[in-house]
Amino acid sequence: MADVATTKLLENDKVIVWELVLEPGESTGVHTHEYDYMVHVIEGATLRASDGNGENVNDVPLKDNDTFYFSVSDGAALGGELETTATHDAKNMGPGRYREIMFEMK
Repeated sequence: MADVATTKLLENDKVIVWELVLEPGESTGVHTHEYDYMVHVIEGATLRASDGNGENVNDVPLKDNDTFYFSVSDGAALGGELETTATHDAKNMGPGRYREIMFEMK
């Protein structure tokens, strides 16, 4: 199973900070979120999210400076209008690079 993002920037007893960069056509690989997390989009794109089995596919357009908080519970990650499974994959479907900073709260 993959890490939740590309590069771990910081980890301490309270938080893990990640950078995620996906070039067009790249995917995160199937990964599982164990903690609540916040995502801040630096370079937006449309991500195709699917559960750990490659099912329940949704295209999610994310714009520069979008920020979302996801609560992880009972195998789901809920972020307001956005909902996914805690175990999922995301693929960059856009023509340009996707980049975000993610904060996992321990």
